[in-house]
Amino acid sequence: MKTVLSIAGSDPSGGAGIQADLKTFCAYKVYGMAAITALTAQNTVGVDEVYPVPSAFLIKQLKLIYEDIRIDAIKIGMLATVENVIAVSQFIEETRVPIIVLDPVLTSTSGWSLLDEDAIKLLKETLFSLCTLVTPNIMEASILTGIKVTDVNSMKEAATALFLKTGAKNVLVKGGHLEGKAIDILFDGAKFETYEAARVQKVSHGTGCTLSAAIVAGLAKGTDMKTAVSQAKGYVLSGIKSGFDDIGKGNPPLNHFVPI
Repeated sequence: MKTVLSIAGSDPSGGAGIQADLKTFCAYKVYGMAAITALTAQNTVGVDEVYPVPSAFLIKQLKLIYEDIRIDAIKIGMLATVENVIAVSQFIEETRVPIIVLDPVLTSTSGWSLLDEDAIKLLKETLFSLCTLVTPNIMEASILTGIKVTDVNSMKEAATALFLKTGAKNVLVKGGHLEGKAIDILFDGAKFETYEAARVQKVSHGTGCTLSAAIVAGLAKGTDMKTAVSQAKGYVLSGIKSGFDDIGKGNPPLNHFVPI
């Protein structure tokens, strides 16, 4: 069985973070593991507080997993601090796990800052170049590049800038926050691949985490990049459409039990 490690924050309400990742890994039938970077106090309404895990303890989690279990792929989500960015970068450099997908979580949907400015700079300088794929949404792409991303053309411009300036091997700019169709743009340094889907008029909790987790699970199982992104987008779309409207008072969690 293929194995995937999530390095991310914890969402006690179960809709995002490592909880969403592990549910997605189960749906994809890969063995999921999780090293926690931060504890959060949040629910479907929003994030109230973040408690970063000390980097020394994060390193201990990572080392003990690696000493015991083969890691075929890694998904990286919220890192919270400069120290955790450094710890994860060093771990990847030392272990050379072949598949790394980074979802650069900078802010929560409710507007809570999840990574400070120094850590964002370090993220681009050290971690991006180690990644197989980086998956910013349009707000994150704007912050990371300084380009105001408002349409497909600026999505392509931001994807190109991230590829050229950070060394990431592939960049997927997610356009779920744009008006009209839900369009994502994948850039591999040579060409763009456009993924379109009809927009579902529903805001769900944990879609970004789930998409990157689904992509890395597909890649771990040997699926090529284009197909892995396409399948993951379909999985998330189905999960949003059949999401749990009866859970929570805010943005409902998507359904992770849909077929791949």
